[in-house]
Amino acid sequence: MVCFRLSPAPGSGLFLLCLVLGAVSSYALELNLTNSEKATCLYAKWQMNFTIRYETTNKTFKTVTISDHGTATYNGSFCGDDHNGPKIAVQFGSGFSWTVNFTKELSAYSIDSIFFSYNTNDSTTFPDAKEKEVFTIYDRVTFPIPLNDIFRCNSLSTIEQNNVVQHYWDVHVQAFVQNGTVSTKEFLCDKDKTATTVVPVIPTTAPAPTTTPTPKEKPEVGSYAVKNSNGTCLLATMGLQLNITQDKVASVFNINPNTTDVTGSCHPQTALLRLNGSNIKYLDFVFAVKNENRFYLKEVSVSMYLVNGSVFSITNNNLSYWDAPLGSSYMCNKEQTVSVSGTFQINTFDLRVQPFSVMEGKYSTAQECSLDDDTILIPIIVGAGLSGLIIVIVIAYLIGRRKSYAGYQTL
Repeated sequence: MVCFRLSPAPGSGLFLLCLVLGAVSSYALELNLTNSEKATCLYAKWQMNFTIRYETTNKTFKTVTISDHGTATYNGSFCGDDHNGPKIAVQFGSGFSWTVNFTKELSAYSIDSIFFSYNTNDSTTFPDAKEKEVFTIYDRVTFPIPLNDIFRCNSLSTIEQNNVVQHYWDVHVQAFVQNGTVSTKEFLCDKDKTATTVVPVIPTTAPAPTTTPTPKEKPEVGSYAVKNSNGTCLLATMGLQLNITQDKVASVFNINPNTTDVTGSCHPQTALLRLNGSNIKYLDFVFAVKNENRFYLKEVSVSMYLVNGSVFSITNNNLSYWDAPLGSSYMCNKEQTVSVSGTFQINTFDLRVQPFSVMEGKYSTAQECSLDDDTILIPIIVGAGLSGLIIVIVIAYLIGRRKSYAGYQTL
């Protein structure tokens, strides 16, 4: 039995599957494979894309990038048996397939081999390909992982062979799940281990700072846009302030839109806005459609370098912020907090987003947040004023009555 979920988002990776790809977006694929007893036997979540260079009928070369796996299926994936190891098999697009095989030895398991196939008979993707046939790229990978650990990697892994460049990133994988429960013990790839021990260069005349000064100023508001073949498909305008607590030390970072790159992707049910910069590997906002008539912020993922050289990474795909009708935008000028976790919050300023149904590159009518809705203040002010006036009249009346009684004394 194969259970899977597709969601646009970012996160962690495998030697065979790792990369931080700020300029290229993709779908996150998630596979929860169960056995005959409906217990999880293999779990994987990752992102990948492929760049293919092919010869045309004009004897020139073209390059195409395959990154949309929205129609992926997992036929052929299985938990393994006494004769064969576990396997993840993915089919997507028109004639694309990807397979990874796992093996087990004593107390460790390995990512054994990767197969990627593409079909140049697909005239949409390869309209002028000289050779019309199915090509398969094979790469053998031997990377041991402790049997009871889940492998995680936030770093880029690239495999290049026979005019195909494979990119993998944001991956968790455990090929031999014990007792139906995915492990919480992580085994990091070497690139992530290196990244977490990098120490920034600090002048010898100044001591290393122990904390990051909290920016008191309001962050600069940036405008971000994601485009696809039909033009602009996502708009966002906002000032962003990141609040991180690590080892009981709070740090605040203002995002400078002038030094921030933006990428993303748009699909009928989901949309992704990805920001990255010098110290931010990625900051992802994932939007989704609910009830076929509204959108909301469903997921936030971040991975960034802190001042001590460590990497802070976290993902929450169960959020519910910035809710508005499809065909409109969401706006909140007041400061608003998106609580991603107990250790990570985002403060937004002058926010306006529209991840779906963007027409002519412009925002549609905005639904304002409750913080901006001042209309309720009018009846409150009027009511308070009337209440105060009534109180004054009652007090004056009581004082007047007391004075009138004072003139009548007992003889």
